[in-house]
Amino acid sequence: MPTSPALLQLVERAEALLGRLEAIVPRPLGAPDWDASIAFRYRRRSGAGVLEPVRHVADIRLAQLREVEPQKQRLLRNTQRFVAGQPANNVLLTGARGTGKSSLVKACLNEFAAQGLRLIEVDKSDLVDLPDLVDLVAPRRERFIVFCDDLSFDEGEPGYKALKSILDGSVAQAGDNVLIYATSNRRHLLPEYMKDNLSYTHTDDGEVHPGEVVEEKISLSERFGLWISFYPFSQPEYLAITETWLRHYGVPESQVPAAHAPALVWALERGSRSGRVAMQFARDYAGSAAAQPAARSGAAGRAAAEREGDDQESIE
Repeated sequence: MPTSPALLQLVERAEALLGRLEAIVPRPLGAPDWDASIAFRYRRRSGAGVLEPVRHVADIRLAQLREVEPQKQRLLRNTQRFVAGQPANNVLLTGARGTGKSSLVKACLNEFAAQGLRLIEVDKSDLVDLPDLVDLVAPRRERFIVFCDDLSFDEGEPGYKALKSILDGSVAQAGDNVLIYATSNRRHLLPEYMKDNLSYTHTDDGEVHPGEVVEEKISLSERFGLWISFYPFSQPEYLAITETWLRHYGVPESQVPAAHAPALVWALERGSRSGRVAMQFARDYAGSAAAQPAARSGAAGRAAAEREGDDQESIE
């Protein structure tokens, strides 16, 4: 029986409408290929959450991180207990920039990946989807660190409430195979203003009590069971870190002491003696050291060619 053109047109319009609805209706979070990597990124694509495997995970090892031994041991113990199925805490790593906070988390991932540790990196704007992530990984046998790097919030951001609830306070708490590790330059994760001091109250005997505004700002950081603080490096500590990275990038041991002076100039130009600055200097210095022999070899080759040309002219 032939189909009328009007009916065909109606079917096409209905299919187009369904396509538009599918694009805006939230879809459940799908599981990735868990064997594709030891680290994953949570991203939103066309309104839907997606877990993407990280193809090239940063190859940072604990031995490469110098002058942060107390912090390293505290995070290592917590992560070791977590991987072993023992009670462990969510962790907030705070302090000076470039001192190894996020590098330490990545190094712990590499240390325990063979024992089933996995990492999911989530941007603060996507923390509202944290309950969906927790539900997705709950049946898995692996242990998952949900990692929020450089975490801080402005007033009223939705991710703040979501993280606060999942840490401690929601009726649906995270499973025992999930921990949250976050790094921040702010201890309390929210901006602090001079006007906040006006909310403090004073008792007759001189005691000072924070007001509701201040209490709200410190309530999130208090829900992390373990605080690990990082501090700016002294000059000897900075140079020790620089030496470690110089060796890592293949600079001969005999050339390492000579790099101290340019390393200090490098730090002075950037106004920081951090581990990140030390690594950047070592990378530049190692590249320059590798380029110099090549340049000398090239110059010697050109000089030899010129001499050969002169000799050829004299023979002719």
